[in-house]
Amino acid sequence: MRSLTTCLHAMGLSVGLGAREVFVPRGLGSFGFHEHRPKLRCCRASLEEIRPPPAFNFSAADGVSVAPRKYPPLLSVAPMMDWTDNYYRTLARLMTRCSWLYTEMVVAETIVHQADNLGRFLDYPASQHPIALQIGGSNLVNLAKAAQLASTYGYDEINLNCGCPSDKVAGHGCFGASLMLKPELVGQAMAVIADNCDVPVTVKCRIGVDNYDSYEELCTFIETVSSMSPTEVFVIHARKAILKGLSPAENRTVPPLKYEYVYALIRDFPHLKFVLNGGITSILEAKYAVDRGAYGVMIGRAAYNCPWTTLGSADSILYGEPGPGLTRRQILEKYALYADSTIGKYGPHRPNIRTLVKPLVHLFHAEPGASRWRRAVDETLQVRKTVQGVLEGTLQVLPDYVLDAPPPIPESPGDSLVCRLSDLPKTPSFLERSSSSVSLSGSQLLQEIGCR
Repeated sequence: MRSLTTCLHAMGLSVGLGAREVFVPRGLGSFGFHEHRPKLRCCRASLEEIRPPPAFNFSAADGVSVAPRKYPPLLSVAPMMDWTDNYYRTLARLMTRCSWLYTEMVVAETIVHQADNLGRFLDYPASQHPIALQIGGSNLVNLAKAAQLASTYGYDEINLNCGCPSDKVAGHGCFGASLMLKPELVGQAMAVIADNCDVPVTVKCRIGVDNYDSYEELCTFIETVSSMSPTEVFVIHARKAILKGLSPAENRTVPPLKYEYVYALIRDFPHLKFVLNGGITSILEAKYAVDRGAYGVMIGRAAYNCPWTTLGSADSILYGEPGPGLTRRQILEKYALYADSTIGKYGPHRPNIRTLVKPLVHLFHAEPGASRWRRAVDETLQVRKTVQGVLEGTLQVLPDYVLDAPPPIPESPGDSLVCRLSDLPKTPSFLERSSSSVSLSGSQLLQEIGCR
């Protein structure tokens, strides 16, 4: 797919993919990586140079602003299985132009084996830029094929999942969070992904896994992956993953947050960029974390459960840019236009009306009439077959002042986050730690500043 194909073939292997080929550097098939392999990155695109996305079924012509891909990920919406699908992302983009959106994780083997049906998994409206595709897996050949197939869809970034603690993911071979136990394999994976696409590649991971949770071990993971591949951005969930004994939901709350690990990485790896994830639930908390030095912040459940308050003012507060400025009545009108155009796109009842309405149920979180509206929607779904029909049959239960209110202006970041970040003590650097017995645990660091 590149002008360097001849040179690459001289260095490595070609793997057939129909009429095309994907490149896997020599030795990676057997996990033997040569640390001095040259990094041929001259074809790697910057965010401003990525080719225009393919024409999809929704664009600026439909009244939705398409975000320039010049924005850094000061705010990202986390990849969440069964949640951050096309429909939620379209809704989110109606509230924020600048924030980065992530797909649900798509397994590399799914992309490879569904090559004739990729639209179902990889299509998205042009309005969703900037957008990152998250893929999962550890088979280098399949990751290479998946990256090449996905590259035709114009994503702005490809991210590898190294943080999911679900038994369905991490417990199924070397996948998700369990990949952190094999940093060299992750480095190899990132190298082959980068060599088969022309956009930046990133990693999403935890600060550790099970007993592999010291700061030194986290540094080893970061150093190994970044030295073996062109990976420059790491999204760090500031909790470790516990692979056995905790559910995915418990893994989001039980392991303690250790923000000091992420800020130590920012200090110790100044040539890399770190996005902070975990425990941040508002846009002002995100701004506070960015102002403290994080390259960006990724928010998960809060962006889904409270999208209006989390995303509605993101552009103005974090980016200094005007947001879409739509009321929720206007958002619903535009969303219905898009959603109804997709009914049955991928076969009978794919997507169905419930799938299309699902992202809307939290749009009025904590507002007067919200519970009544959700009940009305559930009842109306029994008889209405379009999103527009559902809205026509239910919006009257909400007060006009709620439907027509402008995006909210948040008041203050959470006290807990301010406590954790405002007075983090200076900790020994990675090199100092390696040459001495000094080692402060996350709990000790938090105790020093009076936080629990």
